[in-house]
This record gives sequence, C-alpha cells and structure tokens, in this order.
Amino acid sequence: MTDLIANLGLGLSVAITPINILFLIIGALVGMIVGLFPGFGPAAGIAILIPMTFGLEPTTAIIMLAGIYYGSMYGGTITSILINTPGEAATVASTLDGYPLARKGRACPALVMQALASFIGGTIGVILICSLAPMLANFASSFGPVEYFLIILFGLLLLTTMMGENKLNGVISALFGFAIAMVGVDVISGAQRFTFGSPELIGGIYFVPVAIGLFGIGELLYCIYTGQHKRQVERIRLTFRSKDFWPSTKDYLESKFTVLRGSIIGFVAGVLPGSGATIGSIMGYSIEKKIAKDSEKFGKGEMRGLVAPEAANNAASSGAMVPLLSLGIPGSGATAVLLGALMIWGLQPGPMLMETNPEFAWGLIGSMYLGNVILVVLNIIAIPLFVKFLDIPYRYIIPVIVILCVIGTYTLHASMIETWLLLGMGLIGFCMKLYGYSPAAVVLALVLGSMAENSLLQSLIISDGSLGIFVARPISIVLTTIILSIIILPIIFKLVRYFNSTRDNNVQG
Repeated sequence: MTDLIANLGLGLSVAITPINILFLIIGALVGMIVGLFPGFGPAAGIAILIPMTFGLEPTTAIIMLAGIYYGSMYGGTITSILINTPGEAATVASTLDGYPLARKGRACPALVMQALASFIGGTIGVILICSLAPMLANFASSFGPVEYFLIILFGLLLLTTMMGENKLNGVISALFGFAIAMVGVDVISGAQRFTFGSPELIGGIYFVPVAIGLFGIGELLYCIYTGQHKRQVERIRLTFRSKDFWPSTKDYLESKFTVLRGSIIGFVAGVLPGSGATIGSIMGYSIEKKIAKDSEKFGKGEMRGLVAPEAANNAASSGAMVPLLSLGIPGSGATAVLLGALMIWGLQPGPMLMETNPEFAWGLIGSMYLGNVILVVLNIIAIPLFVKFLDIPYRYIIPVIVILCVIGTYTLHASMIETWLLLGMGLIGFCMKLYGYSPAAVVLALVLGSMAENSLLQSLIISDGSLGIFVARPISIVLTTIILSIIILPIIFKLVRYFNSTRDNNVQG
C-alpha cells in the first residue's frame, strides 16, 4: 500500500504541472471531438496529431495523445445515444439501450449516466493499474494464440445475449458479419478472398463503413420510412436544475453494482492483448443482461444496459496500458499508434520502463486519473449543447448526417469502394431494422471474426493441426471448460424442462 501511494503521488506530481494539465485538457477535448465524428476513431486522431507534439517533452506529448485515446471513449457514446451511430466498435454495445433511452425522452439522464459510468470505470481502471500492473502483466504474458482464440470465442458466444428474442435472426446477422470479415487476403496462403480483383479490398473490409452504414444511414432510412422526419419537434428546454436533466434515484441505485461489475470486466479485457474495449464492452453488457432478473427490459431503454458497457470500455482503455507499458504489446489500433509514438521519443515499453523511467510511466498513469476528472466535468457541462441536436427537425438533420457520414468514410482511406459500401450497408441496415435482424451482431462479428481466424490459424500451425492444443495448458483448459459449459448447459436445462413438462402432462393425463 505504501508503494502504491508513493507511486501514485509521483505520477500526480508529474501530471499536475501547468504545461501537462494544459495539454491534457487539449487531448481530452480533441478526444471528445474525435469520438463525436462516427468512424474517425482514436487511432486516426492520435496519428494525425503526433507531428504536432514533436516540440514537446516526451511525457507531455504522450499525456496529450493518451488523453485523445480515452477521451474518444466518452465522445463516441454521445452519437451512440443521440443518433444511434457508434463512434467505434467499443461503443456499439452502448447503442442497444442508449438510443432507446433517448427515444423515450431520457437523453439527458442517459448522457449524465454514461459520463459518470465512464468516469468510474476509468478511475477504477487507474487504481487497478497502480495496484495490479506487475501481476497482471505477468499473467497476460502467458497468453498465446490459443488463449486469445478462446477469449475471442467466449466474446462471440456472448453475442447471443444481444440478439433479442429472435435468436435465429441474430445468428444469421452474426454469420453475415463473419462473411464480411472473410474478405481480404488469407493470412496463411496469401490468396485473395472475395476481393473480385479490387486492390482496395485486399486489406479487407474496414469496420467504419459497415458500422456507420448499418447504424447511421440505416436508422435514418428507417426514420424516413416510418414518417419520423415529418414529426413536429417539441423543443427541449432543460437546465441543470431541471428534474428531467439528472438521472433518477432509481437509476443510481439500480446501477451501483452494474458499474463495478462492468469496470472490473472491462479492465481484465483491456489487460489481455488483442482483447480490449470492444470485447470488454460486449462482455460487460452481456453478463449484466445474463444476471438481471428482468433481462427482458434490456434493449428497450434500460439504464443498466448503458452503464455496463460504458464502465467496461473506459476501464478497458485503462487496462490496455498494462500490456503496452509492461510488455510493449498494443491491444488495439489506438495503443499501437501510442506504441509508435513512444518509440519516436526513444521510450522502449517493457518490463524495465517503470524502473528506468518512473516519472514518465507514473506521470502517464496519474494523468489518466486527472483526465477522467476533466472529461466527466466537460461531458456533463456540455449536455445541453448535445441535446440541442434533438431540437432540430429530422428533415434538417438527415441530409447533414448523411453528408458527414460520406465525407468521414471517404477521407479515411480516400476509397470510393468504401463510400459505396457505406451506402449499400445503409440499405441493408434499413432492411435489418425492418425485419428484426441485429446490426450490432453484424458489426461485432466483423470485428471479432478476423481476430478469431488469425488466432485459430496460428494455434493450428503451432500444433500441426492438432486440436489438442486447446486443452494442453491450464489456462486453455479453464477457458475451454467455460465455453463448453456456455454451449452445453442451456441444452441440458432445456431437456430437463422438456422431460419435466412431459412427465407432468402424463401425470395429469
């Protein structure tokens, strides 16, 4: 405990200098803005701003870039709640209950709760970094392709809890996502798959046009189809003193354990390289829905369904710093860019970093706590501005959002194919919304599918094709047992219920 307090004190003393605070605020603001633009993502924001930090001290520069990383987690949920368009994969799960909350007239409480959940998740993540970083880094270093594949498979199985009542439509949606993930180059043979001779598809189909198309454009088309663009908008005039601005006492009480569970789940997911905020948010939402006695409320505007993934993805962004700083292993695109920035300044992440450069390592960790304080204040203060979007009639919002989506998608890679893909996915998203399929399952299967394939192929190459590798180590045995239990136990329970009901019917007959 003494070492923990001393290290955190060192970090705060480094982070709290005027120059570091200034650039931390700049990074947090930029991250929020980056998150507000669907598809832009923290990795792009960090990469673009790296040249602007060359004249700064290394610690100041990395503090600013890290602020962009976790600040985008806050901003990305704002569009998820207000317009059903996730900023990146990590905020997809937040659309499931965040957008229905806004549709029910609870946009302000939802935005407040997401800011508070993000702050608590990020803060718990920082505390866990300080206290558990050495131990968790050693644990994460024992993970190989087998364990990564099993963790991803576990995340894919949890997709079933996000598919609503119609499991068949959900499974079909996930299979569609897997099919999209197959486009590109086979990592083993180097052969092109489903590229149709286009060099732009060799690298695969990127997450952004699919997500923005299915969620953003698809939702807009559905609004037009249902006539919502013709509705008269009731002006929202809320102040910080308004009773409709703040969450209710019930919201706080019901979410108090949800935020703790989501934070711990997200942090553990963030520590595992290759897992990160996306899987963390899925697991946070899915587990919360599994253990809820009133799980039928989820997906219809349940505050716990927003709090769980928000706490998880922000805790995961903190947890991702453990393998980055301790092992030099990035867990996501954003931390990969941060790794490159560290090397530009001659800082080599690894086991010796905290010993050879403690001011930098603990200063960065301390700045993450301060950054979360700054972000929760900024987000809550700016809520009236965010909610003004809901005051604007749909007939004005729709063309602006379409233009922003098209420009944002095209500028990522200057690809017309991705732009057409965006529009095509918009039509598919509209049809999925109309007929009860799951856009969230498509996007998450796309993100996790390619990761699962790579880990599976690496595992089979190591074992010369033997499946025994998945039960060759204690960690993989535990994970395999959990996965098989998830698959088999529901079948057993259904069979038991079936035989019990048959026996009861025979007795009554």
